[in-house]
Amino acid sequence: MKNYLSIEPEAFGIDFSDLSMRVVKLKKKGKFLDLSSWNELKVPEGIINNGEIQDEEKLTNLIKKLVKEAQGEKIKTKYVVASLPEVKAFLQVIKVPKMTEEELKTAIPFEVENYIPLLSNQTYLDYEVIHSTSQGKEILDVLIGAMPKKIVDPYINCLRGAGLIPKALEVESQSIARNLIKNNISPFPYLLIDFGKTTTSFIVFSGYSLRFTSSISVSSDDLTQKIAKDLKIDYKEAETLKIKYGLEDLKTKTGKKIIESIDVLISELIEQTKKYISYYHTHSDDVPKEVGGGEIKKILLCGSGSNLRGLPEKIFSKLKIPTELGNPWINILPKNIKRPPSISFKESLGYVTALGLALRGIKEEL
Repeated sequence: MKNYLSIEPEAFGIDFSDLSMRVVKLKKKGKFLDLSSWNELKVPEGIINNGEIQDEEKLTNLIKKLVKEAQGEKIKTKYVVASLPEVKAFLQVIKVPKMTEEELKTAIPFEVENYIPLLSNQTYLDYEVIHSTSQGKEILDVLIGAMPKKIVDPYINCLRGAGLIPKALEVESQSIARNLIKNNISPFPYLLIDFGKTTTSFIVFSGYSLRFTSSISVSSDDLTQKIAKDLKIDYKEAETLKIKYGLEDLKTKTGKKIIESIDVLISELIEQTKKYISYYHTHSDDVPKEVGGGEIKKILLCGSGSNLRGLPEKIFSKLKIPTELGNPWINILPKNIKRPPSISFKESLGYVTALGLALRGIKEEL
């Protein structure tokens, strides 16, 4: 029976990054969901720098514009689930003795002092007990997350200044995993690579939870700037050529030049990927196979930079781990529908974080 008296508010998602913002709202459609509203705006340089808000007034005005000009249906709710910058977050799985929820609330703040290099009174802290199928286990795996208040508070200020009500804020990796991992359960570890405009994030998900996250500065924007510099062309033309030729065209002169230009950066990206995979494999021996333990068996790519032609094949050729583009609609649309008619699949790869935020907003409302 539907609870018509429920006061749980529906919410939409806003994803922030240094150079862009995206908004997504989902709606119920039978047993599944559908895209209701979406939009993307560029963020001028200097407003957000490395995840830190530099100009609250300008960002507040951009948020208003982002929501007001959303495509599709008009966004009427004021409740929002928003992203926090991965590069400023601290996420780690720790082990604590088995205890009740009330005992955990008291114990976790003291326990995390051994792991987080931040003062407790200057930090927002959250945690999640990782589900385990083991019976009689006397140790709990707990995912802890922390972020400095000086980073979080300006985001809250801007959202409220735009007339919105923050229902939740979470680190990008949590949203990405919610969007790409089918039903948020995996029988083996996935490596999710968010190849964005300003950073690249590495996320290991296994069983029922995140296990590891990290970020590097190599980005899709770096590729464009390298092409522009090497070919002595402007940024816009370089971006066009990058998309057109990617890593596949060795037949044309321009295609060869593009590959030669970005080869060093792509090699660096793959070397960093290899390093993080090795690190995870050597630090995850205690994850039982019944809850997703073992070696990484698949890599999923997302982010606007993942549309680079030939990138999945290039990574597979070097790492020998099956690599493919993630499916942003796997937890939203029916299995036989690959994407909504209003947005292309390539475009949706840049909306993965925003879609994950919107999923949290509507699933908590369902």
